[in-house]
Amino acid sequence: KQWYQRRVAITAGDGTGERPYGHALVVGIQRYPKKITRSMGKKKANKRSKIKPFVKVYNANHLMPTRYQLDLNVDKELFNKNSIKDPGQKKKALRIVKTQLEVKYKTAKSRWFFQKLRI
Repeated sequence: KQWYQRRVAITAGDGTGERPYGHALVVGIQRYPKKITRSMGKKKANKRSKIKPFVKVYNANHLMPTRYQLDLNVDKELFNKNSIKDPGQKKKALRIVKTQLEVKYKTAKSRWFFQKLRI
C-alpha cells in the first residue's frame, strides 16, 4: 500500500551494523485529506482536512528522488533512527509532523504534495 505514497526524506545514512545498506528516515502521508467544497461548514471542513503521517526507515534503493522539495522544519534530535524506535518518542514526532503538514495544507502551500497519486 505504501509504494505509491509521497514521502519526504529527513535524514540519510550509509550502511551501519544493523542496516548494512544505504537508508533514509522518511516522513510521509498515510491518509490524505478529503475533498472540501464551499457548501461545507467550518467544522466539517476542519474534520476532512486531517492528515495521518508515518515515519519509517527505508532502504535507499526503494526511494525514487524527484525534483520536488517540501520544507519541513523538524528537530534533528527528535527525528533520528534511535528515537523513532521508542514508541513514546515516535508518537511525539508524529504529532509534530501532523501539525506541520496540516498547517501547510491549510495555507495552500505545496498543493501537489497533498493530492493522492493516480496510478
